[in-house]
Amino acid sequence: MMEIVLIRHGEPEWIRDGLNVDNPPLTTRGRDQAQRMADALGNEPFDEVYCSPLRRARETAAPLFDALGRAEQIDPWLEEIRNPIWHGTPQEKSEEAYRQDRARRSHERWQGLDGGEPVDEFVERIHVGCSLFLQERGIRRLPGDLAMWDIDDPQRRIALVAHAGTNSVVICHLLGLSATPWEWDRFVIGHASVSRLQTMEMGDGHTFSLTRLSDNEFLDRPDRTV
Repeated sequence: MMEIVLIRHGEPEWIRDGLNVDNPPLTTRGRDQAQRMADALGNEPFDEVYCSPLRRARETAAPLFDALGRAEQIDPWLEEIRNPIWHGTPQEKSEEAYRQDRARRSHERWQGLDGGEPVDEFVERIHVGCSLFLQERGIRRLPGDLAMWDIDDPQRRIALVAHAGTNSVVICHLLGLSATPWEWDRFVIGHASVSRLQTMEMGDGHTFSLTRLSDNEFLDRPDRTV
């Protein structure tokens, strides 16, 4: 069976000295989370490993690449939803923007944060990027209303180090679930956690099963953050 392993980045330093940080690095705890994740996965055989271009994902993936003896490989389509440019502004600015977003009616949340990437455009970007990524590897969605796939090599194992939003939309894409504008809350995915999807062969192709969601058992309880 084929397996796709989705890894979320470790805890990022979103706030420094009371100010918002764009494209943040990992915190000290986040770097420890990343190392523990790499220790847990470092002996698994992967055909390919890729990470998002954002700093928090690259810093999370670095110890995994080292453990696997691989050079860093970045794939731009894994980038998280693009927030407004808040760098250097007070922490209260972003907190208020998220508060206002949560107060919106459900369908209004597709428009996303003011000045950021609309959620519907983000979802479409990930669907297109994921489809092209899979097609290049001989994995094609079959016609029909059920999420069935034609797979050239059903033994392939791929790891992707990305983000809560990206990984949530990829899960929906593979399982054939309709997206919502609150994927970050529908699938609660912890920092440096591991989610796994495996294929199941049927008479007319393959389907994906979600076998693990946000597995972070390799972390001590005080280090399990979201």
